[in-house]
Amino acid sequence: MELATLQGEWRTYLPDDFEAPSADDQLELDSAAWRERLAPEAFAVLRKEDTERAGTSPLDGEKRRGVFVCAGCDLPLFTSAMKFDSGTGWPSFFTHIPGSLATKKDFKLVWPRTEYHCARCGGHQGHVFNDGPPPTGERWCNNGVALRFLPADA
Repeated sequence: MELATLQGEWRTYLPDDFEAPSADDQLELDSAAWRERLAPEAFAVLRKEDTERAGTSPLDGEKRRGVFVCAGCDLPLFTSAMKFDSGTGWPSFFTHIPGSLATKKDFKLVWPRTEYHCARCGGHQGHVFNDGPPPTGERWCNNGVALRFLPADA
């Protein structure tokens, strides 16, 4: 499938009863409200830019048709058709839903990396690398606790 078609048809991966929020509908909460809303592991990743241990997320092996949404605000970020097995132990995608993610440089390690966040709530998702498969050559390496999976047939 052509990349533009794949990115343009993302809504066909949503469950029928799910109303997707818009990235323009910003969600801003204070730290206490985020702590109340999120599990401790998700709070550490989404709000404190932590990283979960590789191989701990069941979403790495998720193969059903559906959409991966931000665990903080339900913004759709990826579809199952964008996912691939990178062998890294984290859910990985070769592209994302247009307008769903924002990037910035991360200098926490010796070399700079590109970090990405949910465009709606600013929650840290992961890092993007240039070692993915065609057609983009990108690997959007995501923390599983930062996502929720919604199967299309739910």
